Amino acid sequence: MDKNQFYHIFADVFKKNNLQIYVKDEIVEKFFLLTELMLQTNTVMNITALTTLEKIIPLHYADCVIPASYVKEGAAVLDVGCGGGFPILPLAIVRPDLHLTGLDSTEKKIRYVQSTANELGLPIQTIHGRAEEIAHDWIHRETYDVVISRAVARLNMLNELCLPFLKPGGTFWAMKGAAGKEEQTEAADGCPKLGGKMGPYIEYPLHLLDGSEQRTMICIDKIAHTPPTYPRSFGAIKKKPLS
Repeated sequence: MDKNQFYHIFADVFKKNNLQIYVKDEIVEKFFLLTELMLQTNTVMNITALTTLEKIIPLHYADCVIPASYVKEGAAVLDVGCGGGFPILPLAIVRPDLHLTGLDSTEKKIRYVQSTANELGLPIQTIHGRAEEIAHDWIHRETYDVVISRAVARLNMLNELCLPFLKPGGTFWAMKGAAGKEEQTEAADGCPKLGGKMGPYIEYPLHLLDGSEQRTMICIDKIAHTPPTYPRSFGAIKKKPLS
């Protein structure tokens, strides 16, 4: 992988998305090393279907960094369903002040995220387990200032998996595509049952090298404690999402 080409594409994409504040040598270097590690691992483990810089940089890196400006300094942040490290690894690179924890049910992906974070010197913690089970553990229940999740499930299911982790006064950011408004409407009635309140709905274009794709972020504020019966088993959540 050519480093000069990487730097050029990175700077171009991040400037198109008004993220030029992160176009600094030390940040770009870490993203370059992350890309090398990810593509190397991707030959033996399915981390991502995106394998070109033209796709990886906008669709993984820029997309995952956009929420960074909405998180307060020093916040304890949980990434539910972190998968191959998105958005947790990009967030850790651009916001080293955050206390980031990644949760995923796939052990090999959690091991990859932790080893990559260690390699890059990123202070990330990881948890292997299912969100609907870990959320009943007092160590993690209502512990976090911010919960974030990207491309995991529809919002009417995701709320039940994520809101129990938030302390009252915290915020859940659901990263969605063009159908985000539809999902917000679908999930609105069930949200108060979990102690949540629908907040701002942010819609924006994610600019690629050529063209753009629609993105949305749905904010849900935690205004009350989640009843101890939630979350239910994943089977129950999937069969009958809260409404």
